[in-house]
Formats: sequence, C-alpha cells, structure tokens
Amino acid sequence: QVRLVESGGGLVQAGGSLRVSCLASGSIFVVNVMAWYRQAPGKQRELVADITRGGSTNYADSVKGRFTISRDNAKNTVYLQMNSLKPEDTAVYYCKAGISVTRTPPVDYWGQGTQVTVSS
Repeated sequence: QVRLVESGGGLVQAGGSLRVSCLASGSIFVVNVMAWYRQAPGKQRELVADITRGGSTNYADSVKGRFTISRDNAKNTVYLQMNSLKPEDTAVYYCKAGISVTRTPPVDYWGQGTQVTVSS
C-alpha cells in the first residue's frame, strides 16, 4: 500500500514564507514525477510545480520566481518552498506522485492535502 502524506501548511502573512513537504511511503519500487497542485475554494485544482526524478522542474506562471520545488530521492520526499506569498496563494495544496510498486508503469497517487492560508 502506498501513501502520500503532506505536512508544513499553515497561516502566514502576505510576503512571508512556508515550506510544505510530502513523503511517499509503502511498497515502492520507484517514484517518478512528483508534483504539487493546489485548489482554492470555488476553483479547479491546478498544477503549481512538478519535478522529475532527475531534477527537471516545471512551474505555473503564477509562482515562477517565488516557489521552488525540490526532492530527495533517497527519502521519497518532495518539497515546495514558497516565498513572497500572496493572499491569492491561499488554497489546499496537494502532492501527487507517479509511483511504480513493481517493474510496471507508474500509477498516480495523491496526498490528502494541506491548507495554506495567506493573510493580507
């Protein structure tokens, strides 16, 4: 059984910083692309950033220059460092990972989400 567990969300003032983490655990053969999504009230879930196992990254235009995604392959963990936070960054942040439990194509798993609230 594979689980993704996020941590590190919370309340911060505009201009502040937060780091969220996501740990993948269970019967894992390899973790491929890891990503952070977010969903604000009344809005669709959107991609924030993703990172390949080799470290190539991709960011939504709205967070470029402010957020940094990174990962530790030995720990099956992905991080999202969020700086210069804005009230519009307020959302539930979800981790997603493509995980192979055997030598088969990866399957997407999602975490339960962590709330990030930015006050003005």
